[in-house]
Amino acid sequence: MAANSMEVQTNLSSNHEMINNTTEQVDDENINNKTSSKGDLAKKLLVALILGGFITYAIIDAATGVNNISTLVDDFLDWVEENPTEGVFAFIGVYFVATVLFIPGTILTLGAGFVFSNAFGLGVGVLLGTIAVFIGASLGAVTSFVLGRFLLRDWVMTLTIKFQIFEAIDIALQENGFKIMSLLRLSPIIPFNALNYIGGVTSISFRDNALAMFFVLPGSILYVFLGSSAGSLADSGSSDDDPTATIITIVFGLVFGILGIAATSYYAKKELNKVIERNQMQKSDEGIDNEQNGNEKVEGGEISSAGDEYV
Repeated sequence: MAANSMEVQTNLSSNHEMINNTTEQVDDENINNKTSSKGDLAKKLLVALILGGFITYAIIDAATGVNNISTLVDDFLDWVEENPTEGVFAFIGVYFVATVLFIPGTILTLGAGFVFSNAFGLGVGVLLGTIAVFIGASLGAVTSFVLGRFLLRDWVMTLTIKFQIFEAIDIALQENGFKIMSLLRLSPIIPFNALNYIGGVTSISFRDNALAMFFVLPGSILYVFLGSSAGSLADSGSSDDDPTATIITIVFGLVFGILGIAATSYYAKKELNKVIERNQMQKSDEGIDNEQNGNEKVEGGEISSAGDEYV
C-alpha cells in the first residue's frame, strides 16, 4: 500500500510539472505571437502612413495647381527623349510608381507617345509607348489591388464613399467579377487609380482583376497615339519633308480611335446600367419575399393560437 501511495504521489508530481511546463510554453508562445503581431501592425501602419501621405500630397498638389509633381514628370520625359533605349525600362518603373502613388498617368501616357515617336518614328513609337504604359500600369494596378485588400483597407473603404456606383456593382462582382471589372476598365466611371485600390475591397478574385487589365489597352493606345501625333507633327515641321501624309495618317487614326473609344465606353456604361438595374430588381424582389414570409409567419401564429383556444 505504501509503495502504491508513493507511486501515485510521484505520478501526480510529474503530471503537475508537465502541466506547469506546458502552461509556460503556451504563455511564451502567446507573448511571442503578441510581440510579432505588434511588430507586423507597426510595419503596416508605417507603410500605410507613407503611402497615404504621398497620395494625399499628390491629390492636393493637382487640386491646388501647384503642380510640383507635373514638373518632375516633364523633366523625366525630357530625359527619356534623350535616352530612349534606357528610357523604355525607366518609363515602366516610373509608371508603376505613379500608379501606386495615385499620380494621374495622363501626362505620362501622352508623353510616352511623344518621346518614343521622336526617337523611333510614329509606328514604332506608338508600339513601344503602348507596351511601356501597359506593363507599368498593370504592375502598379496589381500592387494597388493587393495594398487595398490587405494593407490600406480602411482608407480604401472611405474612398468608395465618393463613388455611388460602387455599392451597386459590389454584389455584381461576386457573380461575374471579370466581366464587370472589364466594363469598368473600358468606361471612365471610376478613375483608373481609384479603381485599382477599390477593387481590393470587393469580392473580385486576383486573377479576374489582373485579366481585366487588358481592357485598358484601347484607351492607352489612343492616348499614346495622341502623344505620338504631336511628336510626329513637330518632327515633320522642323524638317523639309512634306507633312501631308503624316497629317492624313494622324487624322484618320484620331477619328477612328475616338469613335472606337466612344463606342466601347457607351457599350460599357449600357451594360453596367443593366447590371445595376438587375441588382436593384433582385433587392426589391428579396424585400417582397421577406415581407410575404413575415406575413405568413404571423398568419400561421394566429391560426395556431386559435386552434389552441378551440382545444
